[in-house]
Amino acid sequence: MKKQQGFTLIELIIVVAIIGIMAAIVIPAYQDYTIRAQVAEGLTLSGAAKAATAEFRMDSGSWPTDNVTAGLSLSTSIAGKYTTGVTVSNGGLITITYGGDANATYLSGNTVTMQATDNQSSISWVCASASIASKHLPAICRP
Repeated sequence: MKKQQGFTLIELIIVVAIIGIMAAIVIPAYQDYTIRAQVAEGLTLSGAAKAATAEFRMDSGSWPTDNVTAGLSLSTSIAGKYTTGVTVSNGGLITITYGGDANATYLSGNTVTMQATDNQSSISWVCASASIASKHLPAICRP
């Protein structure tokens, strides 16, 4: 008869400890990744507003005062799963507001702004947020 072999208690404890350490590292990193993906949705939705704002500026020489002037839908109509609205304001400012299924702790109710600058032959954009931590912003929006 063969002697049955298995794992000792210490071996099992070591494996559980290793899994616990890995989970402690991976879970926060994954949470940051998902929040950045949610922020990126708003930046994608703002693409049409950026194009409409730039086109209005090139055609008229002034900035649109709101979404309707820019030729866009109302801000609440430009929404996604994590974004509740994209608003065009005077001075070439686009404001992206987060809500819906967005992370309630870090994003819900917060905003990202896209500020346009007219460089005579092109429009450049600067992305910023005073309410969202820079680690949760995509690379193009980090200071």
